[in-house]
Amino acid sequence: MNPIVKDVLLQLQQPGNTSITLPAGFNFGFDVIDYAADNHDKTAYIEVSTDGQEITTHSFSELKQRSNRAASALLNAGTQRGDFAVVVLPRIPEWYEIIIGCAKAGVVSMPGTNLLTAKDIKYRITKAAATTVVVTPEHVEKIEEIRAQCPTLKHCIVVNSTTPLTNGWLDYENILTAASDTFPRKPNSSSDLLMAYFTSGTTADPKLVPRDHSYALAHLTTGAFWLDQNPNDIHWTLSDTGWAKAAWGMLFAPWLLDSTMVLFNGSGFDPDLHLNLIKKLGVTTFCAPPTVFRIFAQMDLSPYDLNSIRHTVSAGEPLNPEVIRIWESSTGTTIHDGYGQTETVNIVANRPGLEVRHGSMGKSVPGFHVDVIDDDGNPVDTDEIGHIGLKLTDPRPIGLFSGYYDGPTQRDTKDFKNGWYYTGDTATRDTDGYIWFVGRSDDIISSAGYRISPFEVESVLLEHPDVVESAVVGKPDAVRGHIVKAFVVLKEGATASEELTLQIQDFVKKTTAPYKYPREISYRDSLPKTISGKIRRVELRNEV
Repeated sequence: MNPIVKDVLLQLQQPGNTSITLPAGFNFGFDVIDYAADNHDKTAYIEVSTDGQEITTHSFSELKQRSNRAASALLNAGTQRGDFAVVVLPRIPEWYEIIIGCAKAGVVSMPGTNLLTAKDIKYRITKAAATTVVVTPEHVEKIEEIRAQCPTLKHCIVVNSTTPLTNGWLDYENILTAASDTFPRKPNSSSDLLMAYFTSGTTADPKLVPRDHSYALAHLTTGAFWLDQNPNDIHWTLSDTGWAKAAWGMLFAPWLLDSTMVLFNGSGFDPDLHLNLIKKLGVTTFCAPPTVFRIFAQMDLSPYDLNSIRHTVSAGEPLNPEVIRIWESSTGTTIHDGYGQTETVNIVANRPGLEVRHGSMGKSVPGFHVDVIDDDGNPVDTDEIGHIGLKLTDPRPIGLFSGYYDGPTQRDTKDFKNGWYYTGDTATRDTDGYIWFVGRSDDIISSAGYRISPFEVESVLLEHPDVVESAVVGKPDAVRGHIVKAFVVLKEGATASEELTLQIQDFVKKTTAPYKYPREISYRDSLPKTISGKIRRVELRNEV
């Protein structure tokens, strides 16, 4: 095992230890990727083509050389240490090369989803004063559209271009070929910026979350206590490269523990192809969002050989028991929920060896003290709704951001108070310390003295056979303060009617506490969402 990783893991395994010391000059590119290449070279990742037919293995030594060239190419192009670089690439090898190359060169990468519009990209460049963009050809026109409005943008690089480039655009493969495959290490501090992600912006504009070099190493908690990684694993996380989930399951956590990863270069979601690839690739650990497991649960899984899977994880929202039962009967593995944010690493999980309570996120993972607290930082009573808080310690909890980025010398730190980091999410805690997610703090509905989780009501609505999607908000009411209002998208063939509204309301009353039922239901063809697919309840609240 990597000696740096081993030292941190030993600290985390000490019962009750929340004072974890990380090395002062850690750099993931040199200390993990290059260490693996030089000491126990193996397959780092398996590249799979869109149709699943072409499978290519890539070793750590290849990744070391290509990321060295990427680091050199960035600096040769004029990007400087400390500069921000927007990286909008799909799941292709170049994403790994550039992200790790940025780490080695001291350039702050800002991964973005391929769904970004020109306006979205402009917002990101402006917010961070980015000097560089690295994109695929379909984004070149977007950059040109906003380029004159982004005075800090100086260097534009395109990956996999098939046409002649103009207006100063650089071809990635050309500048890579001209660069050296060795790159001298320059000292950095673990507190220097490594990368930055934007939040999904469900309640306001996306916030810029800066992450330092220690963040990469802190994902050891994610790999060891949630993903349950080891050197024999082939791990597959389903995620877009533009979201922090990719850093969790497609970058840092598995490689810290010497696993091999799957890099599937496919757009959209083909459940049949994904299920067949699990067998074809020998996937042993699998991470997917709840939506994927719900789709699988509607299929006949008996034709698929899923026996290679030994550990399954999911996060984002609770899964209903039937979905969990179907997956367990097909794979022999239960689905382990977990919790963390763009601002943290994995801090709560149904970790290996812990009894799984379906619907619960689990308990604090080693190295953290997470609790459900009130506005003053006091633990709330059992089963009472409160804020999910991460206790601030000295040294600081590993992997915890230092505040939202408002410029090189400015950070928004208002979420740090009373000795806690307030995550902005709410939950309850049962008698055994398991934490049960409720929803975003801004979304909680206060109605006639009750505190109601939109998330819980939405989950019940989705169990109704005619409902495809749902979103719940509080509507001001003179008597109750607020009432529960639901926005519902019906499945094909279902028709909105007063009779259906009554049926849905009765269904919710019978499935959960009666006071939680939606007193108003509006039917829509679609729901407003962020580019990450999360519902923007803030828009719906503005409608009521």
